[in-house]
Order: sequence, then structure tokens, then C-alpha cells
Amino acid sequence: MTSIQTDLSGHAAVITGSTSGIGLALAEGLAAAGANIVLNGLGDSDEIETTRVDLAQRHGVDVRYHGANMLKPDEIADLIAFTKSELGRVDILVNNAGIQHVAKVEEFPEGKWDSIIAINLSSAFHTIKAAVPIMKDQGRGRIINIASAHGLVASPFKSAYVAAKHGIMGLTKSVALEVAESGITSNAICPGYVKTPLVEGQIADTAKARGISEEDVVNDVILKAQPTKQFVTYDQLNGLMLYLASDAGASCNGAAYQVDGGWVAQ
Repeated sequence: MTSIQTDLSGHAAVITGSTSGIGLALAEGLAAAGANIVLNGLGDSDEIETTRVDLAQRHGVDVRYHGANMLKPDEIADLIAFTKSELGRVDILVNNAGIQHVAKVEEFPEGKWDSIIAINLSSAFHTIKAAVPIMKDQGRGRIINIASAHGLVASPFKSAYVAAKHGIMGLTKSVALEVAESGITSNAICPGYVKTPLVEGQIADTAKARGISEEDVVNDVILKAQPTKQFVTYDQLNGLMLYLASDAGASCNGAAYQVDGGWVAQ
């Protein structure tokens, strides 16, 4: 019996939407495991450069940045080509970029719908389309789509987000079947609520708007759907991602992995 390691030294990973929040945490996890990284996302250019240099120095890996706009297919294709050119390989693709808007369906702005579908769903199609030929040539690849509990169940007032995340689940499964004999896997991680800077801001805003404490917002609003009443942590997401990215997860394909404190079990 052999021991399967999660050492990713020499592997090249590209993570969309990775200049902050969940994406940056996943980049951190991959870098800590030895993978070279291409960051992507929005933000202040000086802050992004500081993040890039810090990540490279602390983990002793090669870290690059590409500012592809997830609304533009040609820039997305260039992101993957850049990864291959700069790092020599494309071993791990993490589709994480996403945005949100909340409104009644009859009041949902059409522009917001189009943007959410483009960034949360179509961008993953474009990265996968560009990465799969490279992965096939290598004989190995890992596609990890960051979906959501909303890829499996719905909530009101989030029609575009829920539709996009359900679409990600279908894309994940279809691609998995296509690449199954090529040494490539395609899986989805479905987080519940993670305490990102964006969510922390929502807690404060909701408390002020409703005239209740931030603790009540967390327990009775934000985490109402999660039986554990605890946020999912970055480390918990990284543990699953590293499993799927390594040889340990080689037989996991076309699956949805819930990290949601029991949300979808209800």
C-alpha cells in the first residue's frame, strides 16, 4: 500500500478571482503545497503586486498576475495561454470568480443578469475550453469549480446567481465525462457562507438596517440555513481543494462536494 501525498511542487495553478477573499485563500493553500500560481482579479495594482511578492517569498514559489476581465472571452483565453507560457504547464484550474446581486425577479436589472451569468458561469466555460487541450497534452489536469450551496438549492431574490451556480454544476459534470479518459478531473466545491470581507460588510450593514445586533444577524439571518451556525473557514475549503488537486483525488470526477455545515442536508 502506497502513501498518496498532496505535495504539488512544480505544478502550475491558475485561480480566477484570486486577489481577495476565497480566491486568495485558495491561492495561498496551493502555494503552501508547492504549486506555482497565476493570480487573477480586480483591485489596486500596488496592493496586488504586494500580495504577489509576499505569496512568492513566503512559500518559495513562482507567482504571476494576469488581469483578465472575466466578461471578455479573449482575455480569459489569454489568461490560460499566459499561464502555460510563464509557468510551462496548466495543471490546476480553479474557477472562483463571481459576483452577486439581490432583487425580485420582476425587478432584476437585465444588465446585472447578463454580468452574473457571464462572470459566474460563462467565464468558467472559457477557461476550461482553453485549458483542456493543454491538460490533455500533459496527460493530467485538475478542474475545480467553486460553486455554492446555491448550485444545489435555491434562495429567493437571487435568480441570476442561483441559475449560474446550477449551470456550473451541469458544466462540471459534462466536462468530467468528456475528459474522464485523459487523466483530467472536473469537480465542484459547494461552500456555504464563508466569512469573507464582503460578508463581514454585509453583517454590519444588515445589523444597522434592521436595528439588531451583529450576533443576531449572524445567527438569525446569515447562518440561518447552516445547522452548525458556524462559518465555513478558508482552511476547510483548502483541505478539500488540495485533496481534489492531488493524486489522492484522482478518482473523484464530476462530483459536487458540499462544505456548508449541513445546509443542503435539510
